[in-house]
Amino acid sequence: MHMTNRGLLALARHEGIVPGPYLDLRKIWTFGIGHTAAAGPPDPAKMPRGLPTDVSAAIREAFRLFRADIASYEAAVLRAVKVPLAPHEFDALVSFHYNTGGIAKAALTRHLNAGNRRAAAEAFMGWLRPAAIRPRREAERDLFRDGHYPTGPLTVWSVDRNGRVGFARPLRRLSEADALALLSPPNTL
Repeated sequence: MHMTNRGLLALARHEGIVPGPYLDLRKIWTFGIGHTAAAGPPDPAKMPRGLPTDVSAAIREAFRLFRADIASYEAAVLRAVKVPLAPHEFDALVSFHYNTGGIAKAALTRHLNAGNRRAAAEAFMGWLRPAAIRPRREAERDLFRDGHYPTGPLTVWSVDRNGRVGFARPLRRLSEADALALLSPPNTL
C-alpha cells in the first residue's frame, strides 16, 4: 500500500516546503519537506545555510528527497498495523508517523489493531508536543476518521542563514498540479 496523491499533498502541506536547511521546533536541522539526517543523506546540518541561488532546483531536490524518504514510513505503518486500512486512513497514519516516528508504540495503533477505529482516531490527540502541532493532529484525525483532505496551494517558505524559517515571507505557492508534477519520478528518457 502506498500513500495517495492527496495524502502526499496533505503531508507536504503539514511539513511545509523549505528549500534550504532550517531548524525545526525541536532544533533538528531539516531540509525541504521534513527531511532530516535520520532519513539518510544528505545531512541538512552539513548543507550550505540560507536560500540557495537556484531556488527552483532546491524545490525539486526537496520533492525528490520527500519521494525517497516516504517509502520507509509507509513500510513502518504496514508493519505496525495488522488490520485492513482505507487509503485515507493509511495516509493519515503515514503523516502521523512521518512527524512523530511513533507508529509502533502509539495508542492509536493499539486501538486500531484491536478493531476500535473511533478510539484510534481520538488517540491522534494524545501526541500534542509541541503545542503548535495541535492543528496538524486535528487534521490527521479528521483525515483518518472522515477522509477529509485539505486542498489549495502548497507554500514554499524562505529561510535565513541561521536556519530560521520566514513564515511571514512565503517565497511562492505551488498549485496542487505543480506539486504533483514535482512528486512524479523524473523522466529517464
